[in-house]
Amino acid sequence: MNNSAEAKQVERFDVVDLIHAKRDKGVLSTDQINWLVDAYTRGYVGDEQMAAMTMAIFINGMEREEIRDLTLAMIASGETLSFEGLGKPTTDKHSTGGVGDKITLPLAPLVASFGVAVPQLSGRGLGHTGGTLDKLESIPGWRADLTNEEFYAQLRGVGGVICAAGSGLAPADKKLYALRDITGTVEAIPLIASSIMSKKIAEGTSALVLDVKFGSGAFMKDADRSRELAETMVRLGKDAGVKTVALLTNMNVPLGLAIGNANEVRESVEVLAGGGPADVRELTIALAREMLAQVGHEDADVEAALDNGQAMDAWRGMISAQGGDPDAALPQPKESHVVTADRDGVLVEQEALPFGIAAWRLGAGRARKQDPVQHAAGIDLHAKPGDTVRKGEPLFTMHADEPARFERALESLEGAYRIGDEGDTVHDGGPLIAGRID
Repeated sequence: MNNSAEAKQVERFDVVDLIHAKRDKGVLSTDQINWLVDAYTRGYVGDEQMAAMTMAIFINGMEREEIRDLTLAMIASGETLSFEGLGKPTTDKHSTGGVGDKITLPLAPLVASFGVAVPQLSGRGLGHTGGTLDKLESIPGWRADLTNEEFYAQLRGVGGVICAAGSGLAPADKKLYALRDITGTVEAIPLIASSIMSKKIAEGTSALVLDVKFGSGAFMKDADRSRELAETMVRLGKDAGVKTVALLTNMNVPLGLAIGNANEVRESVEVLAGGGPADVRELTIALAREMLAQVGHEDADVEAALDNGQAMDAWRGMISAQGGDPDAALPQPKESHVVTADRDGVLVEQEALPFGIAAWRLGAGRARKQDPVQHAAGIDLHAKPGDTVRKGEPLFTMHADEPARFERALESLEGAYRIGDEGDTVHDGGPLIAGRID
């Protein structure tokens, strides 16, 4: 026997047995799930084997205990953060994403202005949903990547941080997410819930508010499926000791009037100045109240903080702390194309998803993670469902750096909006906030 030879690790389970069990609607034990996640992270379980497992989960689902074990195993695959030394409570928010969803931008400084730490680790956009970091990088000088020392110092000082997550948080989820994206299993609720919550729990916040969207421009189109996802994530949070609540919100029409990057920053600043579109202000206030109530600030006057400059001061401090100039001019498009109403009437339909795709085609989004975005590209809406319009008046304006992009953007908008007569049914999907789960 060669004592210098490195002993080969004896694996506790056979991945094929686990695939068979889940394929046949079996329940995996805690030990089996822990081993599976660890073995996949270190490369013993191959992508083709994990693809078979995720498809079995997609088809047959998972029990509550299995989803909890999967989430905890993904957390254990990497580092976790702790905010115990900050001297202030922490609260965070996560949105499942949508068209025109810039809520994090006004929300984080609004909540931070009440002396609460908001460690908002955000991502970039892919496809028709925009990324918070892409929007903020429209601001000259602003940077998404912070050292741990800068991150904690900003939380202690300004109180709010919006930045990129480090590679050490839930690395198993990063690997699994990339696999799900190419195997048709992204929509599996156990996998979505464990993916989102593993990162949020590893982040170390003591309270979390989830904005779970449904409708045309949402990740989950069906309201019942969105509710199921929200309930699953709230249970996961509470099982992990994180105060968690979810709002179900309507994404059948774009949120606000701006879809893009720089124009969404502009609209967020309008909200922080006490103005902005009514729906963006409404959702910002509702989420802020939930976040603050979770950490004992039930009586915080969030509307006043928007109107009196308190939230704006926090925004300016956050942007400056990350190298940005809050007074700098935002990027402007090189080309614009206005679409006007072809008749008098009422705008009765404005479907979110096609407008998100159009903004993406204009350059506001990316098809691959490594693609750059054009910060000035996007769409400004001039009317929302229910508004009266007149023939020849602007319905929306498209912005791009290359005029050749307008044709493909317009193709995606065929049938996406409709002008009707006074009294016709307005298709907006109902109230902006459709429910609350705690």
